[in-house]
Amino acid sequence: MPESPLQYSAKAQEIIQRTNELLATGGYNSFSYADIAELVDVRKASIHHHFPAKVDLVKTTVALHRQATQRGLQSLEQSIADPLERLVAYCRYWVECIQASNPPICICALLAAELPAIPAEVADEVKAHFKDLHAWLASTMEQGLAEGKMALADTPSAEASMFMASVHGAMLSARATGNALLFWEIARQATQRLRVARQ
Repeated sequence: MPESPLQYSAKAQEIIQRTNELLATGGYNSFSYADIAELVDVRKASIHHHFPAKVDLVKTTVALHRQATQRGLQSLEQSIADPLERLVAYCRYWVECIQASNPPICICALLAAELPAIPAEVADEVKAHFKDLHAWLASTMEQGLAEGKMALADTPSAEASMFMASVHGAMLSARATGNALLFWEIARQATQRLRVARQ
């Protein structure tokens, strides 16, 4: 896995950024090196110099997305003590991204729907993303349960799976309806059901 986007040249970083945007717009098979060359204003040969094949480029892009997600989750842990409010903040982050179309969807959510048709190297990064996210969610819910901040109907692991499915399903629903606020309506319900009822 690449350590940081900073290890790449400015042009390679731009190629990765454009790839991220194209993935979020249409998935793995929606673009070619010719599309990126036009957006970045370089020859295709220059892209091949940095990333010999499309699978290399997309794998790198997803790996860097994973790293950015992990840094974001760590930041939430450090800045928000209440585990339930941490989940709300996670959802609010995606609300803002979807409303601003920056990005309009998690690229791993989109690529997950394409798993049977994308290269194994990319699929492995996508699966690892969801494994990492599930672990963070389960840990957060375990903390919430232990501190009396959350009411769980099932194990932290099972609840984490349900929450993850709700959030990523909400992204797809928001895209399908063209209604960014639908994401928040679904995500809000996903967090509300975890709140401890007041006596």
